[in-house]
Amino acid sequence: MTVLATGTEGKAMTYSVQDLNQMDYERFTKLVEREFLQHPIVVSNRFTQWFASGDVTIPQLRHFAIQFSVFSNLFLIAQLKKMLNADSLESMHQAKEILANELGVIFNHKGKAAPAQSGDNTDQEGDPEFVSTEGTIEGGTFRFGAAHFEWLLKFGKPLGLGFDDLGKRRHGTASTLFFCDELSRLYGSEDASIAAGASFAIENWAAAGFWQELEDGLLKIRKTQVPDLSLAFFAWHNRLEAQHAAHTQEELKEIFEDPRFDRAKFLAGGKEMLEGLAAFWNGLEADRLNGVVA
Repeated sequence: MTVLATGTEGKAMTYSVQDLNQMDYERFTKLVEREFLQHPIVVSNRFTQWFASGDVTIPQLRHFAIQFSVFSNLFLIAQLKKMLNADSLESMHQAKEILANELGVIFNHKGKAAPAQSGDNTDQEGDPEFVSTEGTIEGGTFRFGAAHFEWLLKFGKPLGLGFDDLGKRRHGTASTLFFCDELSRLYGSEDASIAAGASFAIENWAAAGFWQELEDGLLKIRKTQVPDLSLAFFAWHNRLEAQHAAHTQEELKEIFEDPRFDRAKFLAGGKEMLEGLAAFWNGLEADRLNGVVA
């Protein structure tokens, strides 16, 4: 198996399994950073860059909300597969943490409930009842209202979007569904190395600033067009993802020396995952340019 990658001077290079296996950790991580963190959809997402300006019409915002809700809701399938296909009990626990939190189990942070926020920025800080981004589901409390999909329902309500309008596969465009299916295939793969590569790519993309661009745009939209727009879902994830990227670096270091770790599959899984991700955002950008709204 060979991997086509980008060399240090931006030229395409081919690495054999032997090449990859001879790399030390430092050299391998530099290759991963070039292939994943310098991917076009990570360094320059045209849709979110435009969105950050806040120059978004309500029909455009509705279309974004619907497509994002489909991705967010169908992500549960990929996360369940990641848990079921885990190659160790520890990995299963980590996947279960994310899945259970998505479904409404509030993180128990050092045995204490997250303190309520005060002031006019409570929504920006996340839902005051469910604000904690740290801790564990162990000993956490389940609440229907803490489910991430229900936060998206609150987001959609002032836009005229209800339960039947959000999260269903039937609402997804071809590019949205392609991304969701790639998440299920790669992030939820039975092959631990492919799944690890996809997970590393997704987590580092998520921490690269796109959440901030979405939140910046939504703050402007709320100020100028929709004063009761709930930002809890986006503000909470914006704070959470910066922590996840650091965790994935630690996880890569742990699996690097594992004799079962396939470096070529890791790279392939991550690169294919980023192509699926690019299809989603580039699809939204194409819809914007072609006047597709909801």
